[in-house]
Amino acid sequence: MGKISILPAAIALLFFASTARSLVCDITKYGAGGGTSSDITQALVSAWKEACAATEASKVLVPAGTHVLREVVLEGPCKSSIEVQVDGTLQAPADPAQMKTDGWVVFRGVDLLTLSGSGTFDGQGKTAWTKNDCNLKTDCVTLPINIRFDSVTNGMVKDITSLDSKQFHVNVLNCKNLTFQHVTITAPGDSPNTDGIHIGRSTGINIIDTGIKTGDDCISIGDGSEQMTITGVTCGPGHGISVGSLGKYPNEQPVTGLHVKNCTITGTMNGLRIKTWPASPAGTASDMHFEDITLDNVGNPVIIDQQYCPWNQCKSKAPSQIKISNVSFSRIRGTSSTQAAVTLACSSQLPCTEVEISDIDIAYHGPEGPATSVCSNVKPTISGKQNPAICASAAASPTASPVSQ
Repeated sequence: MGKISILPAAIALLFFASTARSLVCDITKYGAGGGTSSDITQALVSAWKEACAATEASKVLVPAGTHVLREVVLEGPCKSSIEVQVDGTLQAPADPAQMKTDGWVVFRGVDLLTLSGSGTFDGQGKTAWTKNDCNLKTDCVTLPINIRFDSVTNGMVKDITSLDSKQFHVNVLNCKNLTFQHVTITAPGDSPNTDGIHIGRSTGINIIDTGIKTGDDCISIGDGSEQMTITGVTCGPGHGISVGSLGKYPNEQPVTGLHVKNCTITGTMNGLRIKTWPASPAGTASDMHFEDITLDNVGNPVIIDQQYCPWNQCKSKAPSQIKISNVSFSRIRGTSSTQAAVTLACSSQLPCTEVEISDIDIAYHGPEGPATSVCSNVKPTISGKQNPAICASAAASPTASPVSQ
């Protein structure tokens, strides 16, 4: 697995602070009891308030055991660095009707935050998944996300587990310099809309040595995301590692600066994917690089899909207005579950530019024959091994139509 040996100075400060903490706020000192019927919501809020007000580095401790937790917002700014160490299992209300917002545990407006521990955030999503109707209508039911990070800066999330979220496991919005390391994310492969980590309008997000098994994108990158590193991630089941979807809403911000390296993707519906909606407002996605990726029975292993339209929601078939440029796929190897191993379906109005494909070795063993590539509105620079041959039939395939899911 790939390692990042040099972390930003602010992250290094968090490690230093963790060895020098002088205040520990154990939730059991604030009225939290034990057992599965124990609701720790108020105790956690009280412990957070005291820790956040401390002028020295502080820690909120959730000890081992199973604890019921209702929706909670842990909000800054705090006066010093703060750590929340979860060693127990936190259980969300199983019935989504008991939850009134789109976030179960929310960290908001905090600088120098660490979330750590051997514990689990159990979203108890099984009941909620049956209420997910996004495949039937566009104004579908909003279900709560397991953990939200809103406007968090210089943070570290390490060692925790997110289990069976009702919607996304983790949502990152308006954050800067936030690192996820040794995080485990788990939900069934058929759980709807359970993206592992979704990033939006954030800068300097690192995801390192993390395992994600879920029912939607392992990692999804929304608009306004810049300077992201994803390394040493194992993904699958799920829908792969995705940029987008982009272009569904007006006034979306550019996506730029993505590096995905040394990852393993297994049994997913898609592999490495960039997806934009047709008839989109104008936008850009650039400087995105995928390298040293191992694939095992992955559908659509390499795919740019600028005709993304799940569940036939599109009212117009006009070309996407998202301009994709400066993209590379290097040293991608393994096996595909679909014959089209490489699909580059770019916008007919704004063709992809500066696309580089090098050292691709993807095998397909189905009855249709060997692996193929499908290309439209793109002229990639090709080097190294080509299995399959890249864009060999592009001239004969001007209207490639990948399957969108």
